[in-house]
Amino acid sequence: MRMLINVPETVVADALRGMAAAHPELTVDVDNRVVMRRDAPVAGKVALISGGGSGHEPLHAGFVGPGMLSAACPGEVFTSPVPDQMVRAAAAVDSGAGVLFVVKNYTGDVLNFEMAAELAEDEGVQVAKVLVNDDVAVTDSLFTAGRRGTGATLFVEKIAGAAADEGAPLERVAAVARQVNEASRSFGVALSSVTTPAKGSPTFDLPPGELELGIGIHGEPGRERRPMMTSREIADFAVHAVLDDLQPTSPVLVLVNGMGATPLLELYGFNAEVQRVLSERHVPVAHTLVGNYVTSLDMAGCSVTLCQLDEELLRLWDAPVETPALRWGR
Repeated sequence: MRMLINVPETVVADALRGMAAAHPELTVDVDNRVVMRRDAPVAGKVALISGGGSGHEPLHAGFVGPGMLSAACPGEVFTSPVPDQMVRAAAAVDSGAGVLFVVKNYTGDVLNFEMAAELAEDEGVQVAKVLVNDDVAVTDSLFTAGRRGTGATLFVEKIAGAAADEGAPLERVAAVARQVNEASRSFGVALSSVTTPAKGSPTFDLPPGELELGIGIHGEPGRERRPMMTSREIADFAVHAVLDDLQPTSPVLVLVNGMGATPLLELYGFNAEVQRVLSERHVPVAHTLVGNYVTSLDMAGCSVTLCQLDEELLRLWDAPVETPALRWGR
C-alpha cells in the first residue's frame, strides 16, 4: 500500500508540524500533542477541549478556533490521547470559567478523559464532561459500551462552542452540548476497508462488490454486509435508520460526511438522495454540510448525521466560527 508518509512512527508528529506551518493562528505543541487557540485562555470564557485518535481529520484539531474548540489532543492513529495531554491542555486554556471535555464514546477515550478530569480538578480546574454517542447502527461494538460517537461530535463542538463564545457559564455550555448529542443520530457505510500506517494493509476484509452497512470510524463491523448498492439504495437504508430512531418533529441539521476517500462528486450526489428521503418523510432541513469532516484515514464510504433543532440551537449553529476546517460569519 502506497502512503504519503515518511515512517509510521512519525506520522502524527509530521502532521502536527505541517498543521503548525499552515495555521499560525494556532499554537501547536508537537512534542506534547496539544493544539490550541493562539489567544487562549480567553478571559471569562468556558474552554472546550476534545480529542481522540489521529486518523479522523479534520476532527478534532481542525475544529480549534473561535466559535468551536479551545484545544484538541490528538492521540496516535486510532488510539486515545493520554490523560497528561488533556490536563496540560486544560491548564493552558482555562480562564477560570471552567473547561468542558467533549468525549466520543470509545472505551479508551472515556477512561482517559475521566482520569484527566480528576487530575485537572486536583489542580483547581473546574471540569464538566459530555459524552457523544450518536451512532444508531450498533450497540456495544468492539470499541464501546453503548453507542459509538461519530458525526454528532462536530455538531456538539460547534454549537456548544458558540454558547461558550457568548459567555455562557460552564453548566449552560455543558447542557447545550448534551442537548445536541441527545438530538443527533448517525449512520455510516463503508465501501472499502481502512489502512493504518502501522499495518500498511487493509485492517479488515471487504471483498470487491460488497459494502458494510453501519460501519464505525475505526473500521468496526456494522449491521450487515451486502452486495454493492446504488447511492439511492444506500440513502434509503441509512436515512431511514436515523429517522426511525430520532423521529424528528422540527427542522434538522444534515451532515453528509465522507470517510476520507470518497470524492465530493459522489458525496454531493449522495446528498441529493439524502435530501430526497428527508423530503419523502416530510422532514424540513435547516442547513446541510457536505464534505470530509469525521474521517477514517483512506476508507471509502460516507455517513449521515441529523440533529433536530430548536430556535436556540439553530441560532448557535449560525453563529460565527473560524477554524481550519469550518468557518463562516467572521
